[in-house]
Amino acid sequence: MRNILKDGRFQRLLPWGLLAVAAMGLSAIFALAIFNNVERQKHNSLRLLLEKGAALIRSFEAGTRAGMGGLQRQEFRLQRLLSETALQPDIVYLIVTAADGRVLAHSEVAKTDSLHGADLDLRALQGPERLNWRRITGTDGAEVFEVYRRFIPSLPPMGRHGMHRPRLHDPAGPVSPPDDENLEGSRFIFVGLDLGPVAAVERAEVRNAIVTGAGLLLAGVGGIVLVFLGARYSQARTSLSRIQAFSDKLVASMPLGLLAMDSRETVTSFNPVAATLLRLPAVYLADRPVAAVLPAAVLTVLDRLRGESRVVETEVALAGENGSTRFLAVTATALKDETGRPAGSLLLFKDLTDVRALRQEIERHRRLAAVGRLAAGVAHEIRNPLSSIKGFATYFRDRYAAVPEDDKIARIMIQEVDRLNRVVSHLLDFARPVRVSIKPVDLGAFLGDSLKLVESQALAGGITLQLDCSPMVAPVLLDPDRISQVLLNLYLNALDAMADGGRLTVTAGLDEARRLVRISVADTGKGIKPADLGQLFDPFFTTKGSGTGLGLAIAHNIIEAHGGEIRVDSHPGRGTCMSLLLPQKRALHDGKEPG
Repeated sequence: MRNILKDGRFQRLLPWGLLAVAAMGLSAIFALAIFNNVERQKHNSLRLLLEKGAALIRSFEAGTRAGMGGLQRQEFRLQRLLSETALQPDIVYLIVTAADGRVLAHSEVAKTDSLHGADLDLRALQGPERLNWRRITGTDGAEVFEVYRRFIPSLPPMGRHGMHRPRLHDPAGPVSPPDDENLEGSRFIFVGLDLGPVAAVERAEVRNAIVTGAGLLLAGVGGIVLVFLGARYSQARTSLSRIQAFSDKLVASMPLGLLAMDSRETVTSFNPVAATLLRLPAVYLADRPVAAVLPAAVLTVLDRLRGESRVVETEVALAGENGSTRFLAVTATALKDETGRPAGSLLLFKDLTDVRALRQEIERHRRLAAVGRLAAGVAHEIRNPLSSIKGFATYFRDRYAAVPEDDKIARIMIQEVDRLNRVVSHLLDFARPVRVSIKPVDLGAFLGDSLKLVESQALAGGITLQLDCSPMVAPVLLDPDRISQVLLNLYLNALDAMADGGRLTVTAGLDEARRLVRISVADTGKGIKPADLGQLFDPFFTTKGSGTGLGLAIAHNIIEAHGGEIRVDSHPGRGTCMSLLLPQKRALHDGKEPG
C-alpha cells in the first residue's frame, strides 16, 4: 500500500475507481427508474381493467333494468343477459352469486348452482359503490383479473304505501336491493377479465425500458467520462478562485457577524453584519487594529482567548441608542496555520437583544400566571375573615362611640379593612381572564368624556388637559368600559407624576397601513427611572406610597385581551408617554371578529 501511494499509482487509479462507482450508481438509478416505470404501467393496466370491470357491471345492471322495462310484468332471466355480455372480447366469465357463494347465474350455463367466491367473506363487503378485485388462476391455468361487488340491478317500484315491491326475478328467486342489516338476500356479481394482453404489454414495456435504460446508462457513463476529463484539465486553474468566491459569498451572506484578524491583531476580514452590530462604518474597520475599533467589552473576550487558548463563548452588553442596552453573543476562537503556529483570531457576533426581551417576556408571563393563580386562591380566603373583622370593628365603634380613643381605633380598623377589600378586588380582577365586548366607538367623543373624569382633579393640581384627536372616517372598534378603565389609570398616574403642575396631553390617530389605533397619554412629570421600566406591568410593583401595584398590570391584561400592546417612552425629569396600540378589523382574544 505504501508503494502504491509513493509512486503515484493510487492517484492514477482513483479516477477510474470513481468512474466505476459512478457507473454503478447510475446503474442503480436507471434500474430503479425502470422498475418504477414498469410498476406504473402495471398499475395503470390494472386500473384500466378495474374501470373496465366496473363499466361492465354498470352496463350489465343497466341492461337488466332495460330488460325489465321491455318485459314489463314478465320475469326477466339473468342467464341470457350474462351469456350475451360474456361474448365480449377479454371477458372470461360473468357470474352472479348469492351471499353464500352459490352461483345463481353463470355465463357458462353448466356451472350454474356451483360455488364461486366461497373463500371470500362476501357478507363483509360494503355497498354497491365499492369495487373489489383480485388476481386468480382460471381453470385453464391462465391468470384472471376478477372484479366483484354487491349487485343491485334496480330498485323495485313503489307500492301503495310508499314501500318497494320486488319485480326482478332470476332462476333462484327475486333480485331486490339487499337490506344492509340482512344480507341473506344479497347478490354479488363477478367479472373475470383476461390478463393475457396485459401481461404481453407488461413484457413489452419491460423490454423497452431495459433497452432505453441501457442506452441512457451508456450515454450517462460517456458523459461522466467527458466531464471528468474536462474537469481534471481545468481543476487546477479554477479551484482556488471558486473557493475564494464561495468563502466571500458565504461570509457576506451569513446571518452572524464575522470579524477576522491576523497575528498582529489587525482586522483582515469582516462582513456587513459585523459592521452593523458594532455600529461602525465598514471603512472604519478595514485594516485597523482591533484595539481601536472594538468595544472594551469585546476586547475582554480576546483577553480571555489569549489566556485560555481555546474557544471562548460569552455574552456582552453594549450601550445602544437613547440609553438602551444591546446584548451580543460573542464567540472567539484562535486560528492556526498548517504548522500549528498562531495565525490570528476569529470573532463571531450574534444580536441577542430581541431574544433576551422575549425571554424576559416569557418569564414575566410565567410569573403573572403564578401570581394570578395565587391571587385567586388567596383573595377568596381573605375576604371572609375581613368581613368578620369589619363587623367586629363596626360593633366596637358603635359601642364605644363615647370613648374618643376607642372610636378612633375602630374607625382606623374599618378603613384598613376597606383598603384590604379594595386590594382583594384588584387581585380578583387581575386573576380573572379578561373578556372584552367590542363596539364601534366615536374615539374623539370617547376620549373627551374620559378626560372629564379627572378634570376637577387636574384643575386642583394646576394641570392643563389637552386633547388632540385626528378626524376618523369611521368609528373605531374597542370595549369602551375596559379602555376607559385603562385610560383612567394612566390619567391618575400622570397626575401623580406632576405634583407641581404641568400638562397632560392625549393624542389619538389611525394608522391605516398597519390597521392600528394609537392612543397616547403624555405628561410633563418626573418620568420613570430606566431600572423601573422593565417592572412597570408586574403586579405589586409601585413607586407610590399608597399604591397596590395592580393598576398597570390589569391595564396590560386588558390591552392584551384587545390584541394590542402598551409602549412606554419615558425620560427622567422630562415626562412619560404611554401609548396604546389597538388593532382594527382582526380577530380578538375573545374569539370575536370586530366589524
